Amino acid sequence: MMGTSMAGRSLRGLRVVVTGGTEGLGRALVSELTSRGARVGFVARRRELVERVERDVPGSVGVVGDVGHKDDIHPIALQLTGRLGALDVLIHNASSLGPTPLRPLADTECEDLERALAVNVVGPFRLTKALLGALVGSASRGVGGLVITITSDAAVTPYPGWGAYGASKAALAHMTAIWDAELGKDGVRLVSIDPGDMDTALHAIAIPDADRSSLKRPETSAREIADRIADRLHAPAPLEGGAP
Repeated sequence: MMGTSMAGRSLRGLRVVVTGGTEGLGRALVSELTSRGARVGFVARRRELVERVERDVPGSVGVVGDVGHKDDIHPIALQLTGRLGALDVLIHNASSLGPTPLRPLADTECEDLERALAVNVVGPFRLTKALLGALVGSASRGVGGLVITITSDAAVTPYPGWGAYGASKAALAHMTAIWDAELGKDGVRLVSIDPGDMDTALHAIAIPDADRSSLKRPETSAREIADRIADRLHAPAPLEGGAP
């Protein structure tokens, strides 16, 4: 099992869902959270990768689906809640860069922008709605009711070539903040976290010539996120979001 952290603060019994759970940060989160005793459900598009992670990470349960496709959302939600029994924490990690290689907005096809928005904004919106009843139930029991959206500094810094990705992540961060303001009365909290530039396949696609030694390991970010979940669930103060 990669990215284990037996010394990390326990999350035993917590039911967590991670989107994009077979590669990069998502894969590291599945390992980190299960190593702390959480029951983790994850979703990804490729069946062979879902089955591999299920084999490699005991205690995880995988669902094949695409959060960017409307018709996949309710089957994903039903399968995950059915297999986990309940839901305490939802982590929106699945992400689309938009067009690759990266290109200026003027050269971006409308369909590429639509795909980035579908995966990075509309998918998290739909899946949160579909799972909101379970999250409210968890909050009412004093267990969880936490939603984390994984964002990026591209949401606030206008990097040339990152238009589709940056615009969609900015929308995700602002939607998260609005939803947090609206759902606080129900005990459900939402927060955006920027994990930093990581050594992942997605980053390699975006910047093929990047110096990998300068990049953060996904396992490090996963440990940090798991610690922040523990902070949120063991303290009354709301979780502070990282700079989006």
